Amino acid sequence: MNNCPCGLEKTYNQCCRQYHDGKAAPTAEALMRSRYSAYVLRNGAYLHRSWHSSTRPNKKGLMTVPPLEWLGLEIVRAEQGGEQDTAGIVEFIARYREGEQTGELHETSRFVKEGGKWFYVDGEY
Repeated sequence: MNNCPCGLEKTYNQCCRQYHDGKAAPTAEALMRSRYSAYVLRNGAYLHRSWHSSTRPNKKGLMTVPPLEWLGLEIVRAEQGGEQDTAGIVEFIARYREGEQTGELHETSRFVKEGGKWFYVDGEY
């Protein structure tokens, strides 16, 4: 794979793969980008692991929706969520295609850091 699906100008191996393989993402934005890449690659196990236990859906149902073709990720803003923080917000727009239709998911996501690891909590559309 050439460019990482998350949109950074790095290869997947240099970027999100390390988080998918178990390394803790250093920031909320890095976790957000790695989760987007996991959706692109249909890596439901990573999505499940990176979702906070208080809001995590059933693992079985996580990737049962029809697959979308993800077209790109734009980070609109990130508040807090740095390496020294314990909470953060990332607003993003993820563009997709479903059949002949294109659309976008515009979400403001909340993240928390526990035990040295960032977790996705929830988001507002």
